[in-house]
Amino acid sequence: MNIYRCKSEVELRYIGNKLLEKHPDKRIFAFFGPMGVGKTSFIKVLSELLGAGNKTASPTFSIINEYKTSNGKSIYHFDFYRINAEEAFDIGYEEYFFSGDYCFIEWGDKIRHLLPDNSVIVEMKEVGGFREISFK
Repeated sequence: MNIYRCKSEVELRYIGNKLLEKHPDKRIFAFFGPMGVGKTSFIKVLSELLGAGNKTASPTFSIINEYKTSNGKSIYHFDFYRINAEEAFDIGYEEYFFSGDYCFIEWGDKIRHLLPDNSVIVEMKEVGGFREISFK
């Protein structure tokens, strides 16, 4: 298990690079952690590192945001906080998850049983004033 602690965006970028380097062939990343721990901020950093620029925003109400990278690839950003498994089927989650494009999933624990077996689980929490991020 890789465990990192950070307080700044510079450190968050470092951790983002480590995550992407460790999983160059993975495309499904599920983020677990309490509200306010920084899941959206981390996904913003990851999307920027992948070439999407700084146009990311929380998909809290839209449920899914799509960002295009500089080379035209899609990155899908999900927020499953307000949605259940049945609604995930209704939005066609499988089309996105098996598209071969990056999928960053906030509140992945709410649809854990729908996540592909090869998903990367990223756990986030606050510990002593630091943001702690762990992944395998």
